[in-house]
Amino acid sequence: MDDMTPTVWEEAYGTGLGHTIDTVGGASTGSGIEFTPEGTPDGITARLSWTPNASGSASADKGSSATDTGVKGTGWDLTLEASSDFTGMEGLTVYGGISEVEVDQSGSTHSDDASEQTVGIKYATGSFTLGYQWSEEENGRATTATKYTNDGYGIKFAVNDDLSIGYSHYESEQTSTTNVTEEAQSMQLAYTMGGATFSIAESKATNIGYSTAAANDQDATTVSVGLAF
Repeated sequence: MDDMTPTVWEEAYGTGLGHTIDTVGGASTGSGIEFTPEGTPDGITARLSWTPNASGSASADKGSSATDTGVKGTGWDLTLEASSDFTGMEGLTVYGGISEVEVDQSGSTHSDDASEQTVGIKYATGSFTLGYQWSEEENGRATTATKYTNDGYGIKFAVNDDLSIGYSHYESEQTSTTNVTEEAQSMQLAYTMGGATFSIAESKATNIGYSTAAANDQDATTVSVGLAF
């Protein structure tokens, strides 16, 4: 649930800009187990995941995970998603999640475990889809970048079955010695014709790397063409 706001093509920060926005990732970085319980109320989807080592990497097919050199240990995630069958309002979806990860505090760099939380809402009506999401990460660090607070929103309009346009915006505030907000915004268009898909994004990012240096404000135009045979 790092970013579930509506998009035509990619996230505001995912279209050719060298962003460093820190979104929630939970304990999913390590190999783990995910469980989706049955018997929940109609319109509710719950997911629970657990990993013994969030610093490890997922294992490749018939392979092993990489050597663990990080400070993270056991972690778990819990997410809930409520569709219109539960909310009672056609086109409305509400979602949220929490995560906790143990962090080794034997050194001087970390003083607490890591925790994350996020909530969001999406609403589809006619040709429009709108959405907003908030998230927060406390990474357990003792100094410097100790926390990230994020806000994102998006709007998508389906002109017809083949053409869609949209706008998305995302901000991430880093709590550090000097608090800095990294921001990205993108106007996007996607068009499908037969087996061909054309996508274009006009994007802008400021304070990339959570730095206010002038070189860290960038614009990008990204064009993609996909062919299905």
